[in-house]
Amino acid sequence: MHGKKALALAACGWLATLGCAAEAFSGSSALEFTRKLVAFGARPSGSPALRKAQDYILAQLKTRGCEVLRDEFTAQTPLGPVRMMNIIARFKGASGRGVVISGHYETKKLPGVNFVGANDGGASAGFLLELARVLAGSKHNDDVYLVWFDGEESFGQWSNTDGIYGSRHLAERWTDDGTVRRIKALINVDMIGDKDLGILKEMNSSPGLQRLVWQTAAQLGLGRFFLNLGGAVEDDHMPFVRRGVQAVNLIDFDYGPDNAWWHTERDTMDKLSAESFQVVGTVLLEVLRKLE
Repeated sequence: MHGKKALALAACGWLATLGCAAEAFSGSSALEFTRKLVAFGARPSGSPALRKAQDYILAQLKTRGCEVLRDEFTAQTPLGPVRMMNIIARFKGASGRGVVISGHYETKKLPGVNFVGANDGGASAGFLLELARVLAGSKHNDDVYLVWFDGEESFGQWSNTDGIYGSRHLAERWTDDGTVRRIKALINVDMIGDKDLGILKEMNSSPGLQRLVWQTAAQLGLGRFFLNLGGAVEDDHMPFVRRGVQAVNLIDFDYGPDNAWWHTERDTMDKLSAESFQVVGTVLLEVLRKLE
């Protein structure tokens, strides 16, 4: 891929409009954050490896000047109760409104398979850590929430009650405390590190917000990575969509030949690229600017 320098300049332009000295989004940095998380190995909900990932994420956020919340709960799964934790980083604004960028950080429990989830779980978590680095120290009109969801993956057959545990829990909590009413937009990222990046035009997403993302990508010369191919995906944005939040899911659901690397031991770091992270980061920073 080409245009890496142009992508960095676009991100710098967004930061300049905020009058801050924070660094631009770095796809290489996002890739490195992902590499460190994947090094913990398979990370299903409730596992020792996921607790190590949690500790790593929390340690990174301590240096970012944001409010950090641990949203801990017990999920009732087909395998019994499982302790889970969403991690929330809040960069405070002054408007009383909020924008959420989210993704999951655990991996699917696949007995007998060394599923380290580089793209599916790792990429979204590493991407959010890089966003936290970029947002640190900058001023925001709106609150910006970065959310690492636990329990996106099902334990058995995907159903209304088995899967997206963390987002279902947080949507309910934020509905009860009034946060949902303040959310302008939620952007969920999933499987966005694939070297052969192609973001699906996900059909459950809010049309207006999806249109803003696609138009922004086109304006930045990155429209080729945001496809006109549609498809409905049940993901962590859905509990918020069902509560009336404007939400969009950015997912590359064509991972390897005929999606052959998804949920297999072949979902490894060699399949990812810094350029793909850079594309998504540059577009979302500009979308954030437009939303404010």
